[in-house]
Amino acid sequence: MAKKKTIRTIPQERTPVQELDPVERVKNFAEVNCGYRIEDAVNEAERCLLCPDPACVKGCPVSIDIPGFIMKISAKDFRGAYDVITDTNLLPAICGRVCPQENQCEGVCPVGETLEPVAIGRMERCIGDLAIAEGWSNIPYIEPNGFKVGIVGSGPAGMACAADMAKAGCDVTVYEAFHQAGGVLKYGIPDFRLPNPVIDAEIGNLTKLGVKFECNTLVGRLFTIEQMINEMGFHAVFIGTGAGYPTMMGVPGDSLNGVLSANELLTRCNLMRAKEFPNFDTPLQLGNRVAVIGAGNTAMDATRVCIRLGAEKVYCVYRRSKTECPARAEEVHHAEQEGVEFHWLTAPVEVLGDANNNVRGMRCIRMELGEPDDSGRRRPVPVAGSEFEFETDMVVFAIGTNANPIMGQTSKLKLNKWGYIDTDASLAASIAGVFAGGDIVTGAATVIEAMGAGRTAARSMKAYLGIRDTDLPYLSEGWGSAGKLFGIDLRERNFARIRIA
Repeated sequence: MAKKKTIRTIPQERTPVQELDPVERVKNFAEVNCGYRIEDAVNEAERCLLCPDPACVKGCPVSIDIPGFIMKISAKDFRGAYDVITDTNLLPAICGRVCPQENQCEGVCPVGETLEPVAIGRMERCIGDLAIAEGWSNIPYIEPNGFKVGIVGSGPAGMACAADMAKAGCDVTVYEAFHQAGGVLKYGIPDFRLPNPVIDAEIGNLTKLGVKFECNTLVGRLFTIEQMINEMGFHAVFIGTGAGYPTMMGVPGDSLNGVLSANELLTRCNLMRAKEFPNFDTPLQLGNRVAVIGAGNTAMDATRVCIRLGAEKVYCVYRRSKTECPARAEEVHHAEQEGVEFHWLTAPVEVLGDANNNVRGMRCIRMELGEPDDSGRRRPVPVAGSEFEFETDMVVFAIGTNANPIMGQTSKLKLNKWGYIDTDASLAASIAGVFAGGDIVTGAATVIEAMGAGRTAARSMKAYLGIRDTDLPYLSEGWGSAGKLFGIDLRERNFARIRIA
């Protein structure tokens, strides 16, 4: 029997990961974080205490059996580790790269109370990358059940829901407005954080489940949600369109030439391949001095993209201090290494233009921190008489996103006061058979939280369609009050197929 591990007997230092040199990496879009080698993952697995009541599982929005896959890594059963992870998450190579583990599974790791927490995300990515290299996939036997399910949006929420419904035997079609599947993973995250081949490989696992992708299909313009239910034969629909409608500050001058949203910048660069101009015919007129407003992960992506595209100077302008910065610490660190100049406690009040309506600068004001606001962060307060001019010829707003209004404009879905789809606790929307989840319901969140919402909606959709959920094998309290027929609870609404000769 293995000796129980304690905080004193495990490796005390977190296994380091290699990164590309900042001087070289700013010249290309190669992935910065090189990831764990197999031997690194095995070494890091020894730091896990294998807690009997693992907090990390509760901290994961999709409840991956984290101790289970770490035990497999320790035993060098890497295919077994992949099997454990993909029981709940078909996108380990993606989630291992972009999930904010420090605020989720790693954030509640008991090892982190004394040492650095176990590097759960790095190990997950290592297994995901190995699966891609080896061509692994987990495709169960699927018995078609006759139900047709439509998914609107191919981002993390839509993919998670599609996977679960396909495994349940449904005929699943995913509609994507852009020309490539992947949603925000494709248009919003640069290759140096999440390479396109990784996204394509993990989307490929969905097609192996029988999921069909229909790109260049803007639901709400080509057809409506009601038409999907009433005319196109879908028994249930899930909306996971995200919240990609950019927020602008509304300050004077924000319509000048040279002002754009981070969404437009990143979509042009990532999905439309402006970074490879003129090989791809997508223009992107980059300024010499670029000011990115905001300090979230999207802002970090925008600053680092501009550096790689050749901007002479790139600034990050944020109205709070570094302590309140919402971006991942790793992303801020990488941006600093690559030469981004940070201006904390600074807020723009006007974008200044020249005689040709091109950006020539900003008028900014110094800020100081007051009492915490609803977000728990200290509220920025303007410092009287501290206005100054800031030289820049391009301004990129990365201050958040909103729900795209198309769904509300073209269907009778009930929306909340912010324009997001209103759902109940089961993620059912106001139209029978329609469910929604992810950023289109909650506002901007993380990839793994969106996936968790997609899986929650899938459970609700299975219940709505009367499909027995094999992920919930134990009967819940109160089950059985509907009576039984031949020993089968009537609520299961099961049936047997027969073939007539």
